[in-house]
Amino acid sequence: MQGRVVDLVLAGSGLGAGALMFATGQYQASVAPAWLFVPLAVCCGALLLRRTAPLASVLVGTAAVAADIAIGPSLATPLVYTQVLYDACVHGRAALARVLLAASVVGSVITAALCLVVLRDVRALGLAVLLALVTVVPVLTGIHVRHHRDQAAAARRSAEQVARLAEADRANAVAAERAGMARELHDVIANHLSAVAIHATAALSADLGPDGTRQALTVIRENSVQGLAEMRRMIGFLREPAALPEHSPGGLAALDDLVARAGLPVTLEVRGATGDVPVSVDLAAYRIVQESLTNALKHGDGGPVTAEVVCTAGAVDIRVRSGLARHTPSGDGAGLIGMHERAALLGGTLTAGPDGDRWVVAAHLPWDGP
Repeated sequence: MQGRVVDLVLAGSGLGAGALMFATGQYQASVAPAWLFVPLAVCCGALLLRRTAPLASVLVGTAAVAADIAIGPSLATPLVYTQVLYDACVHGRAALARVLLAASVVGSVITAALCLVVLRDVRALGLAVLLALVTVVPVLTGIHVRHHRDQAAAARRSAEQVARLAEADRANAVAAERAGMARELHDVIANHLSAVAIHATAALSADLGPDGTRQALTVIRENSVQGLAEMRRMIGFLREPAALPEHSPGGLAALDDLVARAGLPVTLEVRGATGDVPVSVDLAAYRIVQESLTNALKHGDGGPVTAEVVCTAGAVDIRVRSGLARHTPSGDGAGLIGMHERAALLGGTLTAGPDGDRWVVAAHLPWDGP
């Protein structure tokens, strides 16, 4: 609607200006000024087609200018015609703009040649210059404006695409962060609360005697205190990442403490230099062993567990073996999923499954060694 109003304003302005020039006697034509008004009105009408039908607008305007030259000529109609050519280059197809440029240049050159050959007067070249001003200049201006408009549209599309990609990256980052938080929370809570629940159940369901009860309560207290400490550490990091301590809450150096709180007889063997392992691999290895012991406590037969960790110059290999329970273990599988995700994030591999009468978790976590 707004574009239609602009078209009407342009056409009305050209028609009004030409009518004023005719009314004030600006032309000394061989015909009545009313006849010159007809081509002007037709050319102004061509402006109404400048957006919807640029080619038709050019054809109508060209016919109007030709009629004006034949019976006049006047100045108003060629001036309106420049607007017709300009709009055809801006709103029409690129092929139309190229045709108009070629036609205007060829027409100006042919006019100049005819002036020199037929009239044999250099002053007659003014007619060719006038034709170039009426045709070539508005066409070149329209092509230039169209070029910048297309560049602006391409820049807007590129900016929109970059914004969409940035939004997709942000969504992926948020999803990855949420998955990491869920993985950490599961590892922190599941191990300690599983030990607390199992020992509390044992203390309530059987007469363990003073020593057994004290041992169960000791395990419950140690796991509760450790779980709360790790939870506070994680919450502090989520509130203020800069507050993260230099040393991670768990690592290969803390496996002895982990085994002591496991609530199961665990044989731990660590080979290699654990101090050379990067922090990310160190924490991932700790969490995998922790989750393996948690699963053995929750779903195993309560028998001895063997945990083997081998640190080499370029990888950490983990192997945890535990007994299989006679009943079918229950659970949502979040622990196994978390272990697989940790290994995959480091470019490693992890397998977990039965091997005879034992449940085996094997992980390979590579890193760039010295």
